[in-house]
Amino acid sequence: MILVLALLIGAVAGLRSMTAPAAVAWAANRGALDLGGTPLSFLASPVAVAAFTLFALGELAFDKHPAAPNRIAFAGLTGRIVLGGLCGAALASSAERSLALGAVLGAAGGITGAFAGFHARTRLARATGKPLLVAVAEDALAIGGALAVVALA
Repeated sequence: MILVLALLIGAVAGLRSMTAPAAVAWAANRGALDLGGTPLSFLASPVAVAAFTLFALGELAFDKHPAAPNRIAFAGLTGRIVLGGLCGAALASSAERSLALGAVLGAAGGITGAFAGFHARTRLARATGKPLLVAVAEDALAIGGALAVVALA
């Protein structure tokens, strides 16, 4: 089950790159994820929680701006892969599973979420003529998904 969750938290990172690590950091800080004694224990620190939360809020706001970069362009996709891998590794290691396998699954989820989210959002925005509404719905999906995944982990 935890390996499926590692893939899913990666998919959340594919939708909103900073939402996934913010949720993981909050869960680790509150003791819902036990990262003590792992290389990822820094995620539980108040500094990590504050930084990822601020970055996530900034991303939610900037994502609606026309100048926001394409998530499937090299830089955006790379960030989603790395952050998906980080979050997948954290979930796996909190359950005493392979950190490396969690990272690979999280990274794969990041790729999947980025491309699926990009194509779904593009098509829905075109079909409805309401790109802002579609973007806000995607925000809600990413936030709700992240909260559900860390709650189940």
